[in-house]
Amino acid sequence: MSWKNINFDWSKVRSFLVAAEEGSFSAAARALNIAQPTLGRQIEALEQDLNVTLFERDGRGIILTPSGVELLQYARHMGEAAGAFSLAAHGQSSAIEGRVSIAAAEMFAATELPPIITELRRAEPKLEIELVVSNHASDLHRREADIALRFFRPTEPDLYARKLLDVQAQLYASDDYLARFDPPLTLDSINRAEFISLDSENAVMHGLNAHGMTLTAANFALQVDSYVVMWNLVKSGAGIGVMDTSVGDHEPGVRRVLPEFPSLNFSIWLVAHRELKTNRRVRRVFDFLAEKLAN
Repeated sequence: MSWKNINFDWSKVRSFLVAAEEGSFSAAARALNIAQPTLGRQIEALEQDLNVTLFERDGRGIILTPSGVELLQYARHMGEAAGAFSLAAHGQSSAIEGRVSIAAAEMFAATELPPIITELRRAEPKLEIELVVSNHASDLHRREADIALRFFRPTEPDLYARKLLDVQAQLYASDDYLARFDPPLTLDSINRAEFISLDSENAVMHGLNAHGMTLTAANFALQVDSYVVMWNLVKSGAGIGVMDTSVGDHEPGVRRVLPEFPSLNFSIWLVAHRELKTNRRVRRVFDFLAEKLAN
């Protein structure tokens, strides 16, 4: 390899990559925890080093130029290599101390993890635990988390996954909301009810229709991107929502809409990098979560 042919600062490529992925300089600066003018200068310097224009600006943000599109694939490879380098370095750690980040969906993080994390911290006081709470799957390759709890089986070959348990979900509504319908409640009457959507693609609607319902977008006039807010809306009588039975069956003032309706089944998976199996602190947290959540 001819090192003389590399005539740019590798660190500036990260700024370009994050800006392209985030879609704006301001979002990229927040992701990298640097000032936006600093990020702009880094990208401008990279453009000067390479003698190309990487972005064009319009009223809505930034757009990759043809040169930027072509170089982005190489920047992504560099980002993946940097992540692998970081993983290898973290794998050398043998002490059960330091930071471990755990990604989990909002409702699961709010209801299931607090007592487990509390017990873990008492058992391992030198561990620093960061909870990455998001309803979107964290990208472990980009080190958004060390460990993730997912509601689907990962397909990436370089991830280690363990199935923890099968979970059932049901339709729930408040007693006040269901009082609006003439008894007995039937599938036909519920098909005219108001539901709370958790995403713009209406995945809940498609899942329920696959179980025999005939819902349309008109049933989902209320949309939120938070499980906690959705559940509070259900409890307040705003409409029907889907919730884990371990939560819904124990909520006062809320009941299953159609007790005979088939449960919506899914599994919880614990996921980590295969390389991190050699990292004692991450392995300790992984095994602790597996033990507590599988019970």
